[in-house]
Amino acid sequence: MTQRGDNGVMGARDIIPDHLIPLLEAPNYGFLGTIRPDDTVQVNPMWFEFDGEVIRFTHTTKRAKYRNLQHNPSMSLAVINPDDVFNYVEVRGRLIEVVPDPTGEFYVHLAHRYGITDQQPPADSPDRVILVMSVEHYTTQ
Repeated sequence: MTQRGDNGVMGARDIIPDHLIPLLEAPNYGFLGTIRPDDTVQVNPMWFEFDGEVIRFTHTTKRAKYRNLQHNPSMSLAVINPDDVFNYVEVRGRLIEVVPDPTGEFYVHLAHRYGITDQQPPADSPDRVILVMSVEHYTTQ
C-alpha cells in the first residue's frame, strides 16, 4: 500500500523503498540523463544531494544540460552502489525549480559532501543555479 504525505501528495520517501534510500543519501556519483532538443539523450556524471523529497544539482545556465531542461524538463538519475555495481536505483522526475546560486555556495556545499574540503567557489559562480528534481518513479535491480 502506498502512503501519502501529510499534504496528500506522494513524496520521494513514499515512492522509493527504504533499502534504496542510502544510495541517494551517500555521496555517490549519479548519472543524470536529460533530453536534447533533437530528442537524443545526454547523460553525465553529477554531484547531487537528496533531502528526502527532492534531488538537487549544481549547474550553470551556460551549458547544454540546462538548455535541455528548458526544452524538456524530464530527468533521470541513476546511482550505482559502489560496493555492488549491479545494485542501483534509477529515479525519474522533472525539473521543478531553478534556484539562482550566484555565489556558488551550493557548489562548495556539494564539494564538501564529496570530500573536497578546500573547494572555493568556481569562476562561473555568477552563472550557477541549483536544479531541483522531483522524484516521481524509480527502478532498481
